[in-house]
Amino acid sequence: MTEHRPAAVIVLAAGAGTRMKSATPKVLHRIGGRTLVHHALAAAAGTGADHLVAVLRHERELVAGHIAQLADELPLTVELAEQGRVPGTGAAAECALGVLPVDLAGTVVVTYGDVPLLTSETLDELVGFHEAGGNGVTVLSAQLGDPTGYGRIVRDASGALERIVEQKDADEATRAITEINSGIYAFDAAVLRTSLAKVSTENNQREKYLTDVIEIARDAGSPVAALPIDDVWQVEGANDRVQLAGLGAELNRRILTHWMREGVTVVDPTTTWIDADVELAADVTILPGVQLHGATRVDTGAEIGPDSTLTDVEVGAGASVIRTHGSLSVIGAGAKVGPFAYLRPGTELGADGKIGTFVETKNAHIGRASKVPHLTYVGDATIGEESNIGASSVFVNYDGVNKHHTTVGSHVRTGSDTMFVAPVNVGDGAYSGAGTVIRKDVPAGALALTYGPQKIVEDWVIEHRPGTPAAEAAAAAKKKSEED
Repeated sequence: MTEHRPAAVIVLAAGAGTRMKSATPKVLHRIGGRTLVHHALAAAAGTGADHLVAVLRHERELVAGHIAQLADELPLTVELAEQGRVPGTGAAAECALGVLPVDLAGTVVVTYGDVPLLTSETLDELVGFHEAGGNGVTVLSAQLGDPTGYGRIVRDASGALERIVEQKDADEATRAITEINSGIYAFDAAVLRTSLAKVSTENNQREKYLTDVIEIARDAGSPVAALPIDDVWQVEGANDRVQLAGLGAELNRRILTHWMREGVTVVDPTTTWIDADVELAADVTILPGVQLHGATRVDTGAEIGPDSTLTDVEVGAGASVIRTHGSLSVIGAGAKVGPFAYLRPGTELGADGKIGTFVETKNAHIGRASKVPHLTYVGDATIGEESNIGASSVFVNYDGVNKHHTTVGSHVRTGSDTMFVAPVNVGDGAYSGAGTVIRKDVPAGALALTYGPQKIVEDWVIEHRPGTPAAEAAAAAKKKSEED
């Protein structure tokens, strides 16, 4: 919880975001593994406010459903308000007030659902500055080299905030101002309610602007102020895919910087992407071409990469994961995975185990120090400790209708090209020969074999494939043998 606790934070997330040119609402686009509105709500909730309200309209049910899914991830309950027919930020804030207690007192913060880099600490600073000055309204401002599209901060001769003028309503002189309105405010609750009641829609866009509260509050004798922020990225919104990508890159840079300062080695930050919810321990090494998504956790001394993508994967201390794609899996301490491994959901590899080259696993529990080195599929299976599965083996788990489970014990050694036709059990210490098809349970310590006598048909190629390179080579070899 931050030092300055507002009475309420209102997150405006009603816009359609038409410039995204997407069927997905703007606030549901993602960077850093979270939606834009998730980032915004997390920053708002981090203030420890008494109330948190999201104002919705476009694709309301879709956005509301997503917010409901965030309930376990946010420390505050999100109340929902729906913006009515009147457009504009002022109308949206008025709708939010409608779901808050009528006697609400204190500071009300208003922010947006598309400013993903905004932090709780900045909101805390805004509230502290606002309350220290006894202000009725405080706006967060920033200096931009190109302020096109933003409302301008107009100051009087003394440098005090006078009003905010939207780009579409600004004259040439006002458009030359480079200090912009971020759209993020701190209001005294009573001032906000009283002033919004006086805001009209008499402007070029016929909207009810929240910015008009500044002038109304000032004329009523309430102090108003603008707090400049140096970190302009925090107030940048995502209006189109280009801005979304730019914000995503900057967020990723900040995440990588954080982890490097926490003792993580990132060999090539330009090709490394790490989501906001990933956790890394000190002395982890991230090699080029790595993406870590979701709730991935990597413990001390593990090395990830190059060229690996892990989503919701737990990696134990000292493990190595090379050129691997994995999701919803657990990799034990000291284990080795890859290169070119595919870990599907439900994979659990024990400590010091191995999943090797061109191995695919799914719902597979592989015990401590057991190895599946190469060219194998392990699906719906349990493998005990210190067992070795031969190359090109397949756990045949699907009968065309249902999936079945295979259990392999500890200290088992299976030959190359073994087929485990589920459901089947292989006991501790058992062996299988190369090419074995295991259809029945194998007792502990037994050897399983499937073979028939090898049949040789002499001169078959010469007789049945005459004129081919193979037949010519065979004939030459036969002639040489006869001559010898």
